Amino acid sequence: MKSARVLFLTIVVLLACEQPRQKTKPNHQYLEEITIPQLQVGYQKSTFTIEQVVKDYLQRIEDLDKNGPALNSIIYINPRAVEIARTLDAELQAGKSRGLLHGIPVIIKDNLNTADMPTTAGATVLRDSYPPDDSFLVKKLRDAGAVIIAKANLSEWANFRADMSSSGWSGMLGQTKNPYVLDRNPCGSSSGSGVAAAANLCAIAIGTETNGSIVCPSNANGLVGLKPTVGLLSRSGIIPISFTQDTAGPMGRTVTDVAITLGALVGVDSLDEKTLASAGKYKSNYTSHLKADGLKGKRIGWLKNVSGYHAAVDTLMKKAVADIRTQGAEVVEIDFTMERGTGGNSFTVLLYEFKDGLIKYFASLGDKARVHNLAELMEFNKKDTIELKYFDQQLLKLAHEKGTLQDKEYLDALANMQKATRENGIDKLLKENNLHALMAPTGAPAWKTDLIDGDHFLGGSSSLAAISGYPSITVPMGFADVLPVGVSFFSTAWQEAILIEIAYGYEQATKHRKAPTFIVSK
Repeated sequence: MKSARVLFLTIVVLLACEQPRQKTKPNHQYLEEITIPQLQVGYQKSTFTIEQVVKDYLQRIEDLDKNGPALNSIIYINPRAVEIARTLDAELQAGKSRGLLHGIPVIIKDNLNTADMPTTAGATVLRDSYPPDDSFLVKKLRDAGAVIIAKANLSEWANFRADMSSSGWSGMLGQTKNPYVLDRNPCGSSSGSGVAAAANLCAIAIGTETNGSIVCPSNANGLVGLKPTVGLLSRSGIIPISFTQDTAGPMGRTVTDVAITLGALVGVDSLDEKTLASAGKYKSNYTSHLKADGLKGKRIGWLKNVSGYHAAVDTLMKKAVADIRTQGAEVVEIDFTMERGTGGNSFTVLLYEFKDGLIKYFASLGDKARVHNLAELMEFNKKDTIELKYFDQQLLKLAHEKGTLQDKEYLDALANMQKATRENGIDKLLKENNLHALMAPTGAPAWKTDLIDGDHFLGGSSSLAAISGYPSITVPMGFADVLPVGVSFFSTAWQEAILIEIAYGYEQATKHRKAPTFIVSK
């Protein structure tokens, strides 16, 4: 009997050993809505390590982006992220901090060059394309101690390829989903960056904008997004659309996080001549402008003509104006419409500069470049099984047909659009009305994603700041049902500090940001 009992217990133990162990998911709930300052305090107090935080963010990406609601916002995971985190932990233990972003997990849009990860702009022609060096901004992030944990999906070629397209779709990854309602669109070409920040897959994200691609996904994903003055941040090593309008910028859940990140990114870059004008105009730390009474004494022009495209947005805008007045700002109602032809002139400039910039980018890849110009790119797309499945390449064709940057058509369009939005636009409005800034609703609630008819864009306010090259910041101003929308503040060149004061004052007075809950359909 004794031997039989021993045999039975032995079999039980062996069977138990053979049972697959249940993997326990790490508790990463502490990362939801966590801020950069809270992470930094946690590191200092040894509440958690950088390695732990990075691992838990990577697990959130696995749980939410790849599985669960399957947000589909991440193209690449940095295979060295944990290794980098360990190095940064060791540096902290030795009493060394690299800078403002030491140990802060960041996700960047996949049009910023990274020498250790492919850079694709969402296009299959650049699959496995490793650029020769990091972009200037990626170097700045690393120098400041950030951990680049992943690269985000984007509208292919930053949404400058098809006549009709769906924001957040790329040949590399397909369609990214809005985390508030999954069948809604994330908006803008920085869609993956917006979704990643909104869903708490990182502490802060980096996007790029030519016209709306930072502020629109921030609007649709309940974020703060800052589009700086063109030239405040370098564009070297970023796959371009427009030398005149392109800029990168931070996208985060709070004005504080965006302000901290902005200070880490500024600086003159000899490879980007636009940044030469920023010398003496930028700050290495913008946190002194995080003033709870930042609205007090400000005069802000409310662009009343940016309305009428969505009733809920109009209602929220009126409430925002009332809140801003309550905080001590004077709001002046203004009717302003850009000069006729300004949008067309901007489009002409984009076509010329996209052609020129993309040829130069392909050349920078050397003998690793799969194509060298737009004609070769279009031929590649025709043979690819994914690229033309849903959308055409009409914008590539139109750009290919343009000449050089010495053409009169280009030079006239450039001069006319800048005069209309600067001298006769923002600068005129600020001067004539003695204003610190202008304001308008950022855009409409997210529309349902449509791979047949493309985006259903109702309206927005990005163009004036985008075409002029001037700064703008969007902040959550409430919800249309369950979908977030934002309010934008913009001003003349190099006025990021003033905009941060205004945005922070409004944010602290209203606290509209709410984390997404991944509703399937609404």
